[in-house]
Parts: sequence; C-alpha cells; structure tokens
Amino acid sequence: MIDTHCHLTSKQLSERVDAVIDDAAAAGVHRMITVSTDGDDAIAARELANRDSRVFFSSGIHPLHAEGEWKWEYVRSAAEDERCVAWGELGLDRHYDDPPFSLQQKLLEEHLAVIEGSEGDERPIIVHCRQAVDDLLPIFEASTIDSQRFVFHCFTETPADARKILEIGAMISFTGVVTYKNASEVVAAAELVPIERMMVETDAPYLSPEPVRNMRPNEPKNVMHTAAFLAQLKSMDLLEFEKRLDANAERFFRLVQP
Repeated sequence: MIDTHCHLTSKQLSERVDAVIDDAAAAGVHRMITVSTDGDDAIAARELANRDSRVFFSSGIHPLHAEGEWKWEYVRSAAEDERCVAWGELGLDRHYDDPPFSLQQKLLEEHLAVIEGSEGDERPIIVHCRQAVDDLLPIFEASTIDSQRFVFHCFTETPADARKILEIGAMISFTGVVTYKNASEVVAAAELVPIERMMVETDAPYLSPEPVRNMRPNEPKNVMHTAAFLAQLKSMDLLEFEKRLDANAERFFRLVQP
C-alpha cells in the first residue's frame, strides 16, 4: 500500500520517524508522501525524502498557516527536488475562524500563481478543503491549471460536494474519517466515487481509523484499515482493491519504486 498523505515531519512523528517508516513497511506500506504545511516544513520534508527512498514529499503552504511567514523561496526551492511529487497542501478552510478567510484566499491566490509560474510543471496539487467546496471550485476553474491535477485530500464533505469535485475531473482521497460511525455522509460520498478516482491516506498524525481510533498519534501503517473498510464498501477483494488504489497513486503522483 501507499499512504498518499501523511505528515512525517510533524512534531508528533519526527522524533521517531525512522521507526514510524519501518513500522509502516512491516505492515505492507512501502511508500508514503509526507505533505508540507509551510516553507520550513517543505525543506524538512525534502531532507527526509532524500534520506529514505520510501518517502516522497510535497511543497506548499497550508491555509491554516496563512498567518505565518509565506516563505515562497523555500517552497520553490523544495519543489525543484526530484523527490517532490506534488504541490501543496493548499486550499481553504471555513471550519475555523482563524486565520481569517480573506487571508487564506490571498495565500491561495499567491500559491496558485507560484504553480502557474512554474513553466512546464505538471505535478499534481494536494487540496485542503473544509466546508469550502463552493469557494474553491470556481477559483480552480478560473485558473490555467488542469483540474485533473487536483486531489481533494481528507474528504469530509457531502455526496453532493463529491459529485461537484468529480465533475471537474479531480481525484478524491479518504482518511480514517470514512470508518467512523458518525460519518455517514462521507461513507455515502465514498460509495459514489469511482475506484479509478479514489485514493487513501492517513493524514497522520491525525485521524486514526477504526479499529485503532484510540491510537495517538496516527501512523502511515494504519492506512491499511481505511483501505479494508473501503474495499468492503465497494464489495471488492482487499488485495485487488489495494492494487487498484496503488495504481491510482502511482499514476497520479508519478511515483517510482523505492
């Protein structure tokens, strides 16, 4: 399996990151993408990915880091590395009052300009979207970026939102949230997402899936539980389902074997 979205450089995981990666591999998770949240984090992710061939990374600034310093020189520098397989995560978040939504919008505008200014760069873009689908889709469609480059990670929205995302050609990725008993709308969304448009992730150190929901912090090894839940939801053999999802991730992120 591939964990398509985790945060190995987070303070919850970084102090024992080698063991976390080894434990993931022992569980069958042989590749993972550590996703950046700001410029400094992108540099740290680059260092980790160049130290361990099982790790790839992204470069970008999270919308909830909009009040921090936007170190675009770090984001651009990290993005030049061959282990960088995506931009982001970027997006909008209406769940929290801070940072102000207007500031998030300004950050997103600059972020998209950085990507659009990277001539010849066709790497995918990892999207953070919380209660903001109707805000984001018009912005993406107005840009020069092919909508098929976007993946809406950690999907927690409605089936109607999922349909809108699928209509523009983007991918949808599910975390352990889909396994929660109170996540019926997320489950309904997963039911309608075609398998060729689906990926799985942990978003570690957050959102441990059932049946290990009490595990803190979450780790990449637990992506298997989310995959097992979705395979059952899709009435598919688990091994076949895993192969299909890995193929999606390899194609979308253009991953190479470790």
